[in-house]
Amino acid sequence: MSQYNLEDRCAACARGKRLGAHPVPHVPDTVWLDLDVQSAITAWDFGRASRLIRDKAGLRQDDMAFMTGLSQGFLSMLEAGNRRLTNIDKAARFLQGVGAPDALLGPPFRGHSALSTPAHAPQFGYGRDVIWPAVSDTTNLNELAAQAAVQSLQFTDEITKSNVSDVELERLESALTQIAVDYVHAPLHQVFTDLVATRDRLLFLLSGHQPLGQTSELLLLAGTSCLLLGHASQNLGDEDAAVAQLQAAWTFAQQADNNDLRAWVKGTAALIAEWSTHRKTALDYTRQAIRLAPGGETRIRIAAIEARAAARIGDRGTAMAALQELQRAREQKAAPDALTRFGGLLTFPEAKQEYYMGGTFALLGEHQRAEKHATAAIELYESGPREHRSYGDEALARLDIVTARIVAGEIEGAGEQLQPLLELPANRRIRQLGDAMEGVARLLEEPRLARSRLARELVDATRGYKAIDTPAKALTP
Repeated sequence: MSQYNLEDRCAACARGKRLGAHPVPHVPDTVWLDLDVQSAITAWDFGRASRLIRDKAGLRQDDMAFMTGLSQGFLSMLEAGNRRLTNIDKAARFLQGVGAPDALLGPPFRGHSALSTPAHAPQFGYGRDVIWPAVSDTTNLNELAAQAAVQSLQFTDEITKSNVSDVELERLESALTQIAVDYVHAPLHQVFTDLVATRDRLLFLLSGHQPLGQTSELLLLAGTSCLLLGHASQNLGDEDAAVAQLQAAWTFAQQADNNDLRAWVKGTAALIAEWSTHRKTALDYTRQAIRLAPGGETRIRIAAIEARAAARIGDRGTAMAALQELQRAREQKAAPDALTRFGGLLTFPEAKQEYYMGGTFALLGEHQRAEKHATAAIELYESGPREHRSYGDEALARLDIVTARIVAGEIEGAGEQLQPLLELPANRRIRQLGDAMEGVARLLEEPRLARSRLARELVDATRGYKAIDTPAKALTP
């Protein structure tokens, strides 16, 4: 017998006697809607909570003792303020015994091992595998309303639980922003590892539970990380990996129902197709992308890719129409979309626009116009913000000038433009630059330049040009 038990029998015997004599006591759901009760439980003031619950439920101390497993004597001292309930196991049994819904419980008590639901306690909890509980049979509409209200609160408590904080969401967005900015001017290997680590963290969080708003943001960030990995894989010359990353990015875009990400994925698919052996499919992707794209830089980007892709297959009419669309998009004012807000690679600044226009005219064989735009692109890159200076695009723009000079027979001028590219560190030589150098070498080997010693020297320099490459793929059965 406990020293706090003032009865002539132990607490277990008292509960056994009570069970056969009276109906099982319970706390009506209306009690849990009372703000004073909620405040007492939140403050862990279990003596005050016990008094309030008994008063509002019309219960006696021995009723509370029966429900909670605590002695009536201990409850008397608890309510008088002479004792405190500090043991978490006992506190959890007290709360579960009186049927307190999880929505009112603090973190120490949610999911606590002591909370094994007794037969007389109402069932709450709306996890992903929990079946919706039926309301109790009652003809009292007020009781039904209270039950429904508590269940609604419980459900909203479940769906607002999250494995990610707003602070971490902001940190992940900041990390992707930094990667997108660094991507255009830093060696690829420096950003690749950070990009994979950020992607992995996003996938881990998505495998957990968070409110729908946070899930949508995580899906957008994960899709953006895969989009950037697609670009990186293309720059490494691994088309298969690039396409796989874009497939993942598209799935995230679909799940997030985000047209901005969809447009960027389709535009990047066109970019990859343009540099592959499937060049005609690039135009199909740009036409899909343009239907998804908002105004502003995203629409300019898609028009630029379409212009260059059309020029690459000799379709001058489509290329010129795309350049006209590019110009119209430049004149429109539009707010940043869901991706251009990251900056860096996920923007399409004026320098990049000029580079694409120069590339389009170079592919069409209009080299004077190509040199004009390429020169403008280089000047903008050199004078613009560091985060907009893309070493890859700047190098390829310089090659358009080299090509124009060779076509014009100005080999010395071509050599001057080639020199910065020959001095470019190997880790900054994207795969497309190596392919473009091969084209320059072929031009320098044309019969009309056979007697030029400088042309032969430049051929030797460009033929030995080493760009970033990936290890040979392992054979698969």
